[in-house]
Amino acid sequence: MMGKPVITGTRITVELILEKLAAGETIGQILEAHPQLTREAVLAALVFARDALRADVVYPLG
Repeated sequence: MMGKPVITGTRITVELILEKLAAGETIGQILEAHPQLTREAVLAALVFARDALRADVVYPLG
């Protein structure tokens, strides 16, 4: 994971959660595939991503 944010107590990255949701998976499908997760943990990953994007950091594209 090399410093990537993960769901507490797992090795599942926030990035993986976002990729699965972007691919059209539902939270229910993610929970079925990863039974160690909770709905609250998936929602916390979304809040983390939102807050990270709100930070005053500019990431150059390309």
